[in-house]
Amino acid sequence: MKVSRKALAQVTEILLSEPEVRKATVYFDDQTVIRATARGKLDARARSTTIVLTVGKPNFVERRFIRMCHKAGEPLPVKKVQLKFWPKKS
Repeated sequence: MKVSRKALAQVTEILLSEPEVRKATVYFDDQTVIRATARGKLDARARSTTIVLTVGKPNFVERRFIRMCHKAGEPLPVKKVQLKFWPKKS
């Protein structure tokens, strides 16, 4: 499994720079994704940050996204980083 350092840096930088983002995912091919997930919502008072970095096979939601990309004719690797946000309080 070949993983680029640029993708690793890209997902962690997005999580650290944008506090409303919960998860950033890069899709390489059908069997390889890089995902960075924030543990706990970041705010101005936070003195430390925990980020879980996952490299490997896609989960159920990510496999569904890959199938949708194939149907739409979108080639892999997907150029844009896919972001998931924290739920909004209503």
